[in-house]
Amino acid sequence: MSGAFQYRPKFVDIRVRPPKKGEDDAHERDVNALKPGEKRCDNPGCRLPGATKAPKSRHLPNEHYWFCVAHAAEYNRHWDYFAGMSEAQVRAHMAQSATGDRPTWSFEAGRKSREAAAARAGADRAFNDPMGLFAAARRKAEQAEAEAARKLGKIERNALADLDLDATAQPATIRARYIELVKRCHPDSNGGDRSAEHKLQRVIKAYQALKNAKLA
Repeated sequence: MSGAFQYRPKFVDIRVRPPKKGEDDAHERDVNALKPGEKRCDNPGCRLPGATKAPKSRHLPNEHYWFCVAHAAEYNRHWDYFAGMSEAQVRAHMAQSATGDRPTWSFEAGRKSREAAAARAGADRAFNDPMGLFAAARRKAEQAEAEAARKLGKIERNALADLDLDATAQPATIRARYIELVKRCHPDSNGGDRSAEHKLQRVIKAYQALKNAKLA
């Protein structure tokens, strides 16, 4: 092949000169040089900066080692906070830590506190309830207690409701209400109008149910 067609590289080869003795150490020192404010990893022989802190001991909560990321991970894998403690001591420590290692106090007021005195004073005087909100709740509670005491079933409760009475109604009240509703709903009392006859049948049936239950 003629010289005109021979390959001639455009650039000359760049060859890396082997480092001389002592140059490797200098290069490593430059790469691992600490920046201002950094400290060396506490793992012996490590030249990397220690940017990750790890606890020294459970007895020294404010003292830490400073490791690089790799050595911090290795340290944490082998570190046991409860090392040297028995199972009972571990349970006691966890129970104490649940309250932040601080004493706790009861929220209950003492008998001589001003809260207890105010409660006693409120119990001694009548409570002002102009809207009757608390009175209605008290009546409902009393009605529930009366139902439980009289052991009213579903039939008896429905019968009292048909007579427009509550669970505390006594036999005399039930009979008086029955007579009143019969007179009011009977067609003879309404000029032959039978529009209230359905209500009349319910009233009679309710009264019979209460008589059978010995409540009327």
